[in-house]
Amino acid sequence: MASWHKPTIFGAFPNIIAAQSTRSGGVSAPPFHSLNLSFRVHDDEENVRENRRIFYNGLGIDLQEVAATRQVHGDRILYAPEAGEYEGFDALVSDRKNVFLSVSIADCTPLLLFDAAHHVVASVHAGWRGTVEGIAYKTLEVMQMQFGTRPEDCFAFIGACIDECSYEVDADVADHFPENFKRYDAEKRKFFVNLKAGNKEQLQVFGIPEEQIEVSPYSTVLHNDRFFSYRAEQGTTGRMMAVIGLRG
Repeated sequence: MASWHKPTIFGAFPNIIAAQSTRSGGVSAPPFHSLNLSFRVHDDEENVRENRRIFYNGLGIDLQEVAATRQVHGDRILYAPEAGEYEGFDALVSDRKNVFLSVSIADCTPLLLFDAAHHVVASVHAGWRGTVEGIAYKTLEVMQMQFGTRPEDCFAFIGACIDECSYEVDADVADHFPENFKRYDAEKRKFFVNLKAGNKEQLQVFGIPEEQIEVSPYSTVLHNDRFFSYRAEQGTTGRMMAVIGLRG
């Protein structure tokens, strides 16, 4: 099984590198088997370094070209003019060549955005809080305010995450979502929330045409053999990354 899944939506742009990692092709032992990319889950650090080398080098990216942030499940967005480690943001935006923006996930929704007219990219981490707070829309607003991004020039990928059929929550979470993104299961007395649909609507409200939005068919829970899932593996598991950037 491949170590990454590449979106097709950016296929017309040869200078774009974009992918979401899978759990396969790495060196980590269970329960992080095998391509865990996070240092924050108590995996062996040397294994994580090797896994990152496998993932990024396989895509033609040097580790020194990667921008990452310690995510906090909020709606703060950072312009990243250079690679490196940032703190406290859930979306990164850049117009710089050879700066590759990453997002870490294990059930939350990753979004990769590209403004083809102004050559601006963004990576977005949207958990339920980020989705409710409109982080996808707000990231596009930042791109618009800072670079003049127009909806018709944007292309977007919504990556593999927990799907509606698996995202079971109580009312304290469900009450934050409008009716069209949740359903109530009377037998289980639980709500089920659709993060992909919630984030896709934000892209469409901004004005991105439907045909310029790709939604991954994969679920981290239903396809747990391919992807890490925090929920399916009861909190002890690895992390994947989604990445996007412009090669100079």
